[in-house]
Amino acid sequence: MQLLRRITDSDFIGGAPEFMETTTRYASRGLLVDDRLNVAMMYMSKINLYKLPGGGIDEGEEIRDAFLREIKEETGYEAEIIHELGYIEEHKNKNNFMQHSYCFVAKAQNRVSNAMLTESEAELGMIVEWMTFKKAIEAMNSSEIICDDYSTQFMIVREKAILEKAVEVLANLYGRGIFEECKGADENDKV
Repeated sequence: MQLLRRITDSDFIGGAPEFMETTTRYASRGLLVDDRLNVAMMYMSKINLYKLPGGGIDEGEEIRDAFLREIKEETGYEAEIIHELGYIEEHKNKNNFMQHSYCFVAKAQNRVSNAMLTESEAELGMIVEWMTFKKAIEAMNSSEIICDDYSTQFMIVREKAILEKAVEVLANLYGRGIFEECKGADENDKV
């Protein structure tokens, strides 16, 4: 699997990147899309932020199975992985924590249950919201602007990297015209 991004403290405070040697946590995450290529975004109402479905890999669990399990737990949907994106490393030196996330794109098959959130996810008021890629990118950009929490900043940069790679991959699979609006969103943000 190819490296998509290494996120370090230097992304937020400048200076030379410092990489950690030991992985603290392995995770599996990414995009869940429907038939119209809408994206499932996990909205955390308590902190007014968005993230993508995903989470930690259980001991002995395969990385693809972990992502599909996380999708089902967080959204209630069964899904099929349609593309492997790569992996992202988060080197949180301040917290002495390094997370290695395997990233995928999956297509929703059918809703089989209600979300089965963890206690902390429920406390954050996490719900799934389906939106276009343009709206998903806008939501992540808004989250980035309002976020001042150290660990959450890493999450937002990670999620944006996954979204950007997914736009590139899916444009190649389904045609670039579908994602022209995403380019416009980035250009309009710079004005």
